[in-house]
Amino acid sequence: MSRFSDNATAAAKDKNLQTALYNATERFKKLRADVIGSIDFESYRKKASAVKSDVIDHLSYYLDQFEKNAEKQGTKVYYAEDAEKAKEIALRIIRDNNGSLVVKGKSMVTEEIGLNEFLQKQDIEVVETDLGEFIIQLAGEKPSHIIAPAIHKTKEEVGRLFAEKLHIDYTDDPVKLTAIARKELREKFLKADIGITGVNFAVADTGSVVIVTNEGNGRMVTTVPKVHIAFATVEKIIPSIKDLSLFLRLLPRAATGQKISSYVSFLTGISKEEKKNERSRHIIFINNGRDAIIAGAFRNILSCIRCGACINVCPVYGFAGGYSYRATYPGPIGIVLTSLLEGISNRSDLPFSACTLCYACQEACSVGIKLTDMIRELRRAAVDRKSTGKKLSIMMRMYGTVFSSPELYKLSKAPINMMIQKGTKKHE
Repeated sequence: MSRFSDNATAAAKDKNLQTALYNATERFKKLRADVIGSIDFESYRKKASAVKSDVIDHLSYYLDQFEKNAEKQGTKVYYAEDAEKAKEIALRIIRDNNGSLVVKGKSMVTEEIGLNEFLQKQDIEVVETDLGEFIIQLAGEKPSHIIAPAIHKTKEEVGRLFAEKLHIDYTDDPVKLTAIARKELREKFLKADIGITGVNFAVADTGSVVIVTNEGNGRMVTTVPKVHIAFATVEKIIPSIKDLSLFLRLLPRAATGQKISSYVSFLTGISKEEKKNERSRHIIFINNGRDAIIAGAFRNILSCIRCGACINVCPVYGFAGGYSYRATYPGPIGIVLTSLLEGISNRSDLPFSACTLCYACQEACSVGIKLTDMIRELRRAAVDRKSTGKKLSIMMRMYGTVFSSPELYKLSKAPINMMIQKGTKKHE
């Protein structure tokens, strides 16, 4: 139980981290608040929730439909039950195309399966091209946020990192730092054999892969190398192109406070001309434990569209940062997903130590996932399985007894009220 708490305590004492987290999350919250009123948010998220619930209920049908329509247009579709199988498929595609240099767009699922490390062990160079991912790759770190991987770094830290790793003069000017990264990456784009991306939405009725980004790197990764490999967890399916317009209104508003993202790429098959030039597109759908989640009480967690809104409003994340969670997915969404994917008995620290049950995440969720309710249920499951340790288990049962009885609750408040009164008199 002490692991998250210890990490969060250390994070709260890191002044640079606190500055970076505050600046970024407050900015995201303000931007979101400025644009969310331009749509009927409650109506939109109810519709989005209904669409995603339908997908989860009929996942096999939509996956089959996507495969049929995608392969008609030249995209090759693969299914991987777990991380190891997904990596093996990717390696085979790379080897078959004599690949040695991979440029990557932002992808959390490739972080989940450890793709970069796997390919590098096979002597394949992997270069992250999203600016945030490029920064943390230089630093030898992992993403600390699902949409802003380098949210934990100040511009001064990035400036020092670039000066050390890229052997340039120090600058902390964001415009100059971006230009430096662009120059470094341009050569990689032109030399790369393989482009790898994640997927925001996989559209069943057209067989299209949709990627939403705010940098031009996504377009470069999917068009300059001859081979494009897209990784998607199975729940990234949506039924139709009509549904896409709904999600494209929700996602950027919730994620970055934009009415629309800078780049929305529709990738549908391979043209005859591209085939002549030996170009190919592949999509690897990954299960990696999702079937077990679908069969359980927390199945609607797979409705998540990875907007990151729940993370930005979470008061715990705002102090603890992403690394305190020791997981691919941080914040409220990470508490639930990590507990389900790794087992509540292995990660019982998260539902307790990483959540105040304030309900901010549940109110912010773009698709109406009952995140706080799920976290409370995970607490109950951990106590029932005695995964929390004797002291915490006893303490939580005592809390349950006290808070379920108005009389006991009133008695429990008496000592606190006395302390408040004493403190007030002292200051008077």
